[in-house]
Amino acid sequence: MKHIANCITGVRILLAPLMLLTKPLGIAFYALYLICGMSDVLDGYIARRTGTVSSWGGKLDSIADLVMVCVMLIVMYPIIHSTVQIIVWIALIGVIRTVSVIIVLFKYKTFGITHTYGNKLAGLMLFIFPLLLAFVRQDILIAVVCGTATLSAVEELLINFISKEFDINRKGLFFKKS
Repeated sequence: MKHIANCITGVRILLAPLMLLTKPLGIAFYALYLICGMSDVLDGYIARRTGTVSSWGGKLDSIADLVMVCVMLIVMYPIIHSTVQIIVWIALIGVIRTVSVIIVLFKYKTFGITHTYGNKLAGLMLFIFPLLLAFVRQDILIAVVCGTATLSAVEELLINFISKEFDINRKGLFFKKS
């Protein structure tokens, strides 16, 4: 019972790359995608509900999220009509996030991506992106997702830069430590 949440997270790490082997936006893709999305919600819920929240679980969740984002960038790149400005914007978000991870590694001697409300919102926006492609103009979706991701990345960078200790569950820049 104690490792169920981490096992669910592990399933996401294993299943996400399988989306690379499916037809983008096909039935198998969406089946894997929805399972991965549900696992992202369930792992944290189960960990909190069973009292099995752990530092390792938080790090594993961050790794799973990173794997999922990388897979989605690879899958979605040929589908969306990216301009140079969008590619540069996404790369800038990646640079900010990388700098934030490097700060955590050197300053706190650990790996972690802070689970702020902003990061959760950016993750949700990224998750619903392929689900909304048929209903909302791509340029609007991309702007909303990239805008949200930029704000959350900058917030996390500031948190990691100014904080005295690393708190993976910090809710945001203007929230007290968890």
